[in-house]
Amino acid sequence: MTFRKYLVLAGVAAFSSAGDSLLARGMKDIGGISLHHPSSLILAILNPWVACGILLLLAFFASYTSALSWADLTYVLPATSLGYVLVALVGKFAFHETISPARWLGIALITAGVGFVAAGPSVTTHKHEKVAADIASQEAQS
Repeated sequence: MTFRKYLVLAGVAAFSSAGDSLLARGMKDIGGISLHHPSSLILAILNPWVACGILLLLAFFASYTSALSWADLTYVLPATSLGYVLVALVGKFAFHETISPARWLGIALITAGVGFVAAGPSVTTHKHEKVAADIASQEAQS
C-alpha cells in the first residue's frame, strides 16, 4: 500500500476523532437539546464548535468513501478504529475525563486489533469489476 493510502486512512481516523471531539465540546457549552424543539437543534448547529465538528465529520466522510473505493470494508473500518484511541486521549487531556483501567485495556485491544488488520492485504484477491459483472449478469437473468 502506498504512502498516500496510509495518509487517507490516517485522515479518516483524525477527521472522525477531531470532529467528534469538537461536537462534544460544543454540546457541553450548549447543554441539553430536544428533538421536539427544532430551534434548539438549529442553535446547536450554529455553535462554532459544533459547526467545525460537522465540517470535520464531512471531511471524514469524504476520506472514508475514498478509502472504500480502493480497499475492502473489512480493512478500512478497523483502520478507522484508531480514532477511538485519539478520542480517548482528547477526552483524558483536553476534557479531563476519567478513563478507567478497563477502558484503557479496551483501547489497547483496539490498537492490537488494528495492527493485525493492517498486517493483511487491503483488498481481497478477486477483482471488484468481476464481482460487479457477476451481479449484473445475475440480475439480468432474474
